Amino acid sequence: MKHLLRPALALMLAAVLAGCATPRSPASGAAPQVAPTAAALTQRIDPQVIQGILAIDPDKVSDADVRKLLAAGPTPRIVSLHGGIFPVHLVMESFARFLVGMGYPAEKLRHPGDGRLSHSPYERSEQIAGLLAWYYESEGLMPMLVGHSQGGIQIVKVLYVLAGQDTQQVAVWNPLRDAAEPRVTIRDPLSAQERPVVGLKVPYASVVAAGGAALLLPNQWEMGGGRLQRIPDSVRSFTGYSLGVDLVAWDLPGAGARYRPLGTAQVRNVELPSDYSHVTVAATAHLARDPALRDWINAYVPGQTTMPPSSQANTTNLMWAADVWHDIKKHWAKQAQQVLREQQRMAALPH
Repeated sequence: MKHLLRPALALMLAAVLAGCATPRSPASGAAPQVAPTAAALTQRIDPQVIQGILAIDPDKVSDADVRKLLAAGPTPRIVSLHGGIFPVHLVMESFARFLVGMGYPAEKLRHPGDGRLSHSPYERSEQIAGLLAWYYESEGLMPMLVGHSQGGIQIVKVLYVLAGQDTQQVAVWNPLRDAAEPRVTIRDPLSAQERPVVGLKVPYASVVAAGGAALLLPNQWEMGGGRLQRIPDSVRSFTGYSLGVDLVAWDLPGAGARYRPLGTAQVRNVELPSDYSHVTVAATAHLARDPALRDWINAYVPGQTTMPPSSQANTTNLMWAADVWHDIKKHWAKQAQQVLREQQRMAALPH
């Protein structure tokens, strides 16, 4: 797969970026369900698991930490957005299988209405922002975002919506009915106070191979002129990945996307090897199937120079997968610890 699509083919694909992977309809007759609150969720967790989660160093999360502790505790959803070429959604489905292989709970990756593993970049940014609010209110943790190609552009648009720079009111979006609710506020699961959707903060978001030719499409014009690279304060930690050579996203060696914060967001730029493919960079399911590669990925820290184990295993897209997985584990642990500490604080208050 490493050499599946070469630059000439990538240029051809850029010409048909307007083609869209058609979103699937929600499961017919799906009955609305009430997701457990953060309080109810933590009450069902084994006290030893709680103590183990609270003792985790978020910068050094091991495989055992993931499988024995974090997966048994509060887990945020991961909302992924794929690119605009059919059938590129299969690439993000591969990424979802990678996450499951690394220990992430599968139910936190699937859409609760129709079971899809990624969203189309043609869904309105206000709809996705409203969906994030619904998840936060219903499940007690704010989702994390991962976007590929045009899906990455859409994620930054969502961040602008949450920051209130494009609109002042956003309706809550119910994924079980696949429709907006008649309200623009939620009950914050941590503070129990009513609050608007606008102003919510995403703990972690990352985009890969975003920009370039896709910005010529009418639905993405607003993100041109450098707006894509300016990250608002509606995300705490953001990583932008560019490819060493990406003729679709218009990246060349040493000239990555150069994302930068508008204010307080922590923004990191990572340039991936030049032999990575724009279209298949997120195809990573194969990496989680190799025990030696799993061990290397779990031990990875950003900036390390240790080479992966020498074997016959397919290491395509290894650096991107390892870097994203490190950040997902980190912010998963941080959110779980925040929820558990808040529940301990509330339980200690006099009644």
